[in-house]
Amino acid sequence: MSMMKTFARLRDGAAVSVFALASLNAVTPALAQTPPQNAAAPDEGATIVVTGSLLSRANAETPSPVSVITSETLTRAGVTNMADAIRQASADGAGSIGIGFTSGFSAGGSAVSLRNLGVSSTLVLVDGLRSANFPLSDDGHNSYVDLASIPQVNVQRVEVLKDGASSTYGADAIGGVVNIITRKQFNGIEGGAESGISQEGDGQKYRLRLLAGYGDYDSQGWNLYVGGEYEKGGKVTANSRGFPFNTLDLRAIGGVDNNRADDTLGTATTDAVVTRVTQTDLNNPLAGSVANATTPAVFTSLTPLGNCRFGTYSENTASRVGTACAHDLTREYVQILPKQERYAGVARFSFRLNDDIEGYVAGSYSHNKVDITLLPRSIRQNQAFGGAPATSTTNPGIVLPVWICPSGVNCADPATPGRTLNPNNPYAAAYANNPAAGAARIYYLFGDVKAGSVRTNELYRITSGLRGTFADTWNWNVEAGYSRDDLKLVQTGFANLNGLTRAINTGSYNFVNPGLNSQAVRDSVLPPITSLSNSSEFTVDASLTHSFFTLPGGDLQVAIGGQYRKEKLTNRSANPNLDVPGLSTAQAYGNRDVWAGYFEIDAPILDSLEVNASGRYDHYSEGFSHFSPKFGAKFTPIKQISLRGTYSKGFRAPTFAEIDPRSSFSGFVGFNPSTSPDAVAFRQAHAANAAYIANYSLGRGYVGNPDIKPEKSRSFTLGVVFEPTRNISFTADYFNVKKTDLIVTGPLTGDAIRAYYSVAGQTFASADAASAAGCAAVAAVGAGYSCNVIDGADPFALTALPRLLVVNAPYVNANYDVTTGLQFGANAQFDISDNVRLQSRLDLQATLKFNRHLDDGKVQRFVGTVGPADLSSGGGTPKWRGNWQNTLTVGKVSLTATTYYVGSMKGVATDQGNLDTSCAATIYKDASGGNSFCKIKTFVYADLNATVEVNENFSFFGFIGNFTNAGAPLYANTLYTTQPNYLASWHLPGLIGRTFRVGANFKF
Repeated sequence: MSMMKTFARLRDGAAVSVFALASLNAVTPALAQTPPQNAAAPDEGATIVVTGSLLSRANAETPSPVSVITSETLTRAGVTNMADAIRQASADGAGSIGIGFTSGFSAGGSAVSLRNLGVSSTLVLVDGLRSANFPLSDDGHNSYVDLASIPQVNVQRVEVLKDGASSTYGADAIGGVVNIITRKQFNGIEGGAESGISQEGDGQKYRLRLLAGYGDYDSQGWNLYVGGEYEKGGKVTANSRGFPFNTLDLRAIGGVDNNRADDTLGTATTDAVVTRVTQTDLNNPLAGSVANATTPAVFTSLTPLGNCRFGTYSENTASRVGTACAHDLTREYVQILPKQERYAGVARFSFRLNDDIEGYVAGSYSHNKVDITLLPRSIRQNQAFGGAPATSTTNPGIVLPVWICPSGVNCADPATPGRTLNPNNPYAAAYANNPAAGAARIYYLFGDVKAGSVRTNELYRITSGLRGTFADTWNWNVEAGYSRDDLKLVQTGFANLNGLTRAINTGSYNFVNPGLNSQAVRDSVLPPITSLSNSSEFTVDASLTHSFFTLPGGDLQVAIGGQYRKEKLTNRSANPNLDVPGLSTAQAYGNRDVWAGYFEIDAPILDSLEVNASGRYDHYSEGFSHFSPKFGAKFTPIKQISLRGTYSKGFRAPTFAEIDPRSSFSGFVGFNPSTSPDAVAFRQAHAANAAYIANYSLGRGYVGNPDIKPEKSRSFTLGVVFEPTRNISFTADYFNVKKTDLIVTGPLTGDAIRAYYSVAGQTFASADAASAAGCAAVAAVGAGYSCNVIDGADPFALTALPRLLVVNAPYVNANYDVTTGLQFGANAQFDISDNVRLQSRLDLQATLKFNRHLDDGKVQRFVGTVGPADLSSGGGTPKWRGNWQNTLTVGKVSLTATTYYVGSMKGVATDQGNLDTSCAATIYKDASGGNSFCKIKTFVYADLNATVEVNENFSFFGFIGNFTNAGAPLYANTLYTTQPNYLASWHLPGLIGRTFRVGANFKF
């Protein structure tokens, strides 16, 4: 799409908004780094410090592009938390984490990914100091600060530096820096209350906030304030939003039916079905035969067919015969948005010791709870990553015995007290005298216990500092901060293997009517699994600045400083004993010290030319060090035009998940043998079993590598600021970032998967022989690649190649990324009359290139596609993102609207084994095998906000989100089926639909 077409789309979106009015929303950039008219601009002649610099200056214009978001901007835009405020920025790109993505490793957290470089390459600061990371790593290894856990009640502004900043802040600032700046003093009291709901009657939202302060700092030399906020949000289900976001069956619009729960007897549902097999060890439910006892296999529903809630279906083929209850599990269970609750408190005491020294002590606490519901867990699960194949309930399955008894041991022995025929096994009576031949392999989802998690995140933070001057011209600053993030994760719906085995052998669990199970029985089989994790960050930072002499453009300033940090992480595995099949074993540990020294020089050589240089040396206790330089310049030949540019180098330190050998995880991405071009022979071999060739989760396993090196970056920006009048300004900035020595998880994983399935067309004596050949092909791909878990043989194709369930892949420094783009902004203010004002702002980014260069010379291109799909949520890389905001103020009434734009994409992902970016590589094929589902349409929506100031103390507002009720574009999502046919990263407002909120604010 051309630039003109994109601007036209924004224009049309605003026209649809009825009155092209939009506000200073949370992402509105302060173009040319000029604070908004309604912001607390510095007094004439005052000096300020801008994110990315250590030195004070007369204005916010620096060589680097910096956007400023004020607290008033957030209020007028209807933004109520920092996650929403920051993630809507047009610079937020691939890998961004939203609260709507509920199935990831760090589901429940929220993070920003500036310049598409990933959440671990975006540094988040609070008042210039780091904060503890969320204890769970995104994608199992990427660290980030949880935006949803940062209080908003005392935020004064947010500065977003969209440039490399390792020369000032050290590691992880490759993509940019988000600096959340809180109020230094506050005197008085202010607060507000609001409530809202979606047009569908769900997604309720409530918020309260209060901030109170006392003490006149200027006259008394001290100020104290305290504040708090509370926010609660209701859930939104997929079924409430209807087709196509509530099903995997897209036949009605020319797609295929990927819902196997209404046509394939081997698909587990909450109504159990069984088929007869033999059992070699009558004490072990895992000792069922791979082969079925009859041909065709006869399946029997344990639920009486008259009790099926959604009707029945039947199969009558040469392979399977039977009737079972029909289900559409997506419709029944998937959530678009989980329930969430937040509350937080803040306090700050500021004091002045004398005319030369002042200080502060500040603290905050945040409690963030997210209640996630997922699909019910199956009784058939892979063994835990790293566990023995004998612990898998999938391979070859789990069976119900003929005899049960109170002890659960030797129940088939007539001498065992209390033995009885198993009421859960419909074959028990017929095989009472031959129990080894009467076992019932069961296919079942535990629907009587909620499957999901409750994640309670508590973030504690305390900081203090002193600053002052000596000898009139030397300025010093010392600050210390400690933060700790405690996470309590309670997961439900997973069966403990020991409890499940005992319940099966004793018959205590009722599979015929699970609703009759007591809570005690459920807890014995599926106990809540609680894991506690935490991370902490301690920082001491000291700096000294001085103006040495005067140049034609002003004083030459120099700053030097040093920093010490202690970082810790304890992310405990939820499955340390490997006794819960299917439950993640992800864990990460680390403890390191970081020492750093830094400097900055700012030289205003001429009134029209400013040159800046900075650098920082970081040393990590793991044994690596890095020096990060940066150079910048700003040239203003005439007052109306400024040219600016920067060049910098930076680095990203390995996370604890990547570098500590105690850390490991296995990640899963959807894989569909039915659409993979490399699995044609596999599909043919398993044609008799549709469930075996349906979409499934294919895992990748990784272990921390102590020899891994930091990622490195080289970036430069070139920009122009054009301000023809005081009230109108335009900006355009080009960015180019090259990130090398990428810490990647198996760059050849796609090749390894293809290699495994490449042997499917060969003839083998057994499934074991077939998988051995496939695994040999995997090992030949490269060092560190191997099979970890292989599925059980297909009962209907016993000698065919089984499915690959988990492949081992290494952490390596490999490849490099090149990301380029353009950032546009426009800012205008018109005083139409003494009582009428119109403000208009534009924030737009075009990602021109996001390419991953592989070691073999191949290039994965991601712009305009859903790649890189292996990043969290598989949100993809839209080429264009932007928003246009206008505010019309008439007296005490202001009307604001914000139009948001997300460009179109293709349903292709080059990190999934195919480098083609044309629609021929569409991951989801339609019913005829074609590519009609390739394009994901442009998404445009708008919010409205009206505020009425009753007087200087009270105001009321009404907010309509997505007021045109624009629908989310369709994306047939086979990679993340928990996001059925949509992208949560970019299209969530189109899924929620129109929303309403009303509230009141006060201040004294």
